[in-house]
Amino acid sequence: MFTLVIGGAASGKSEYAEAHVETLPGRRLYIATMEPWDEECRARIARHQAARAHKRFTTVECYRNLSQLTVPPDSNVLLECLGNLVANERYGRQGGGVAQAVAGVAHLLRQCRHVTVVTNEVYSSDLRCHKNQPYISSNDRHIVPTSNLGNTIFFKCSTI
Repeated sequence: MFTLVIGGAASGKSEYAEAHVETLPGRRLYIATMEPWDEECRARIARHQAARAHKRFTTVECYRNLSQLTVPPDSNVLLECLGNLVANERYGRQGGGVAQAVAGVAHLLRQCRHVTVVTNEVYSSDLRCHKNQPYISSNDRHIVPTSNLGNTIFFKCSTI
């Protein structure tokens, strides 16, 4: 399964995604993609860590190259956030570009029980997805355009 959580800045999408993953059986793995570049980033990371401290997530810091990450097959992965991952892959010194970010998410999907990806709000009116309310279609496959920094990547999702 693959769930995409879309929302604007500071809209509660992280909390929504965490609550979703808490309902799933199995291990909870939180993949953090925000590099702690400055004090503002470190403060945001600390807030997120404190908010999920009691939720039994194992946190893995992975800023790029998700394709090299191995996760237990019974894991429910929360990837926070796609925008950071794409930026890290595209503009980082050791990044592999947008294709590497897409390959990394596909790699996670092949390994574990469920992947929940958090991303910034893009094209939400086309998805009928507002204020982090999930949009679940009757056919369980969607192609969702998600852009970051002028690039569009496509994911097949079961829940948006």
